[in-house]
Amino acid sequence: MRVVIFGATGMVGQGVLRECLLAEDVQEVLTVGRKPTGQRHPKLRELVVADVGELDAVRADLTGVDACFYCLGVSSLGLDEAAYTKISYDYPLAAARLLAEVSPRVTFVYVSGVGTDSTGRGRVMWARVKGRTENAVRDLLPNGYAARPGFIQPTHGAVSRTRWYRVLYAVTSPLFPVVSRLFPNQVTSTDRLGQAMLRVAREGSPRRVLAGKDLA
Repeated sequence: MRVVIFGATGMVGQGVLRECLLAEDVQEVLTVGRKPTGQRHPKLRELVVADVGELDAVRADLTGVDACFYCLGVSSLGLDEAAYTKISYDYPLAAARLLAEVSPRVTFVYVSGVGTDSTGRGRVMWARVKGRTENAVRDLLPNGYAARPGFIQPTHGAVSRTRWYRVLYAVTSPLFPVVSRLFPNQVTSTDRLGQAMLRVAREGSPRRVLAGKDLA
């Protein structure tokens, strides 16, 4: 299996990358982003692009891939809707449109989040933007999915690039075992999330929106 990961330097992307490199049935992992991951592995090939929304330069590299895990995202804090839409809608749709052309049978998993608004018309800005993205991905690709994790525990050295997220995780980490027992369907970890996404790439899923036990 050939896998491409967008956003491999973020917390979720780090976890997904680790699981892909560990998986015996993954022969090659391509990462696409503006910065290299800093990792070295025989399976890993990194594609550095100046603009994640302009992917013509890597068209040939993405031809014939089996799975795409789109983990690139930002917090909506401090962003207006136009800026957030560029990152959370325009960028993933650029990847999905290109893959629909060059790898139409690809399994594309877009990492969204719990609380996303499928109508795309709700009052919460980030939720409606991500809802529009989810819908567009599923419309474009027959094997397009949205993953909606709740609380994600960083494991195996995965670290958020957002400072206040790092503080939050540091504070809440001791509570994770308790929260996990009380709300098992709302809690996952970076390694379990990566494993769940690989499972969908291997087996598919009857549900196009993945949440709760799908990601545990």
